[in-house]
Amino acid sequence: MGGVQACVERDLGAYLPSAETLPRKLHAAMRYALLGGGKRVRPLLVYAAGALFEADAAALSRAAAAVEMIHAYSLVHDDMPCMDDDALRRGKPTVHVAYDEATALLVGDALQSQAFVVLAEPAGVPPARQMAMLALLAQASGAAGMCGGQAIDLDSVGLSLSLAQLEQMHQLKTGALLRAAVLLGALCGKDLTAAETAALHAYAGAIGLAFQVVDDILDATADSATLGKTAGKDAAANKPTYVSILGLEPSRILAEQLRREAHAALAPFGEPAARLRALADLIVQRKA
Repeated sequence: MGGVQACVERDLGAYLPSAETLPRKLHAAMRYALLGGGKRVRPLLVYAAGALFEADAAALSRAAAAVEMIHAYSLVHDDMPCMDDDALRRGKPTVHVAYDEATALLVGDALQSQAFVVLAEPAGVPPARQMAMLALLAQASGAAGMCGGQAIDLDSVGLSLSLAQLEQMHQLKTGALLRAAVLLGALCGKDLTAAETAALHAYAGAIGLAFQVVDDILDATADSATLGKTAGKDAAANKPTYVSILGLEPSRILAEQLRREAHAALAPFGEPAARLRALADLIVQRKA
């Protein structure tokens, strides 16, 4: 995984404008937000899914970078005072703290646009499939995906959600982009059959929920230095979480159940899905 992460870091730097290109402040802040931090889970998923179908390396590079740019933009906006209002991300000051709020807003906007610039470049994928990949990422990023989930999250502060409502919110807020990463990686290799798509959807659905369950557990149990962001914010903001609804130990049991479901979904792919199985383990067993 370390080799892929290093490759992704290099590619992200290459796909961004230089900090010396006008407007310098915006481009420097974009690089500050995107480079030098993060687990790169979404790019790892792109590459692992691509390994199922011997996907083209150039296509995987662009798909991985595009997904990570969308993720980074969402974090920049999420940290702003009008959203979750956090001063720490990946162990360093958030963009609006390091720069200013207006710059942070523009950084998010520009990273979102840059993601589609990168994914739209020719990279060995047939044009029709490339169009489908662009549409997939757009849908996962917008009101039917990540942004919609974030809107529900903001509207849910102080409310009592059912477990089903919490799951629906996180399938959009967190799960949609993770699912897009898996499918984009696979589509870098081939047009998918209905059975392949269903299996990858089941896998991605399980890890998407598991990711959020573990996030909620860590928010309740880890410290800020370990997390690289402010710990305990969900409880302080009176947000509904898996821990607040289920309790700590049942949340841990649920995360393990979702890990097993993710493994089961990959059964049709056999040994070539080993990297996706390892990522399911990483998501559930991580400590930060």
